[in-house]
Amino acid sequence: MSDPTPAGTAQSFLDENFADWVRALAPRVTSAGPEGVTLDAPITPAIARVGGIVSGQALATLADTTMVLAVCAATGAFRPVATVSLETQFLRPATGDRITVTATVTRTGRTLAFARATLVAQPSGKVVATASATFALPD
Repeated sequence: MSDPTPAGTAQSFLDENFADWVRALAPRVTSAGPEGVTLDAPITPAIARVGGIVSGQALATLADTTMVLAVCAATGAFRPVATVSLETQFLRPATGDRITVTATVTRTGRTLAFARATLVAQPSGKVVATASATFALPD
């Protein structure tokens, strides 16, 4: 049975529509709503490089995924959107047990939406990266 909560709806959308390699990161939506979306993903050997540091590609993917879900939650419709631009700033090595990503929408228009994300390593609570993106909204 599917979870009817906003987080459950966002998780179902992720599970049913994102690529296999994105879902292989095991992202779990922990909260979702018009104010933003938060997800957690475990740090596993599959996404860590030398020294147990999460690869930048995995962090960028988690940021993009969370921002897509935030755009959908903010616009009230879980539907495919297209990433137009994605900028990620890596601030420190990402190590620990998991990464928590929180994304908010800064503006939506008729054809474009803009979002930001903060990626935090757990359990340290240190911000390891930030990202911003522009998304095209389908008609």
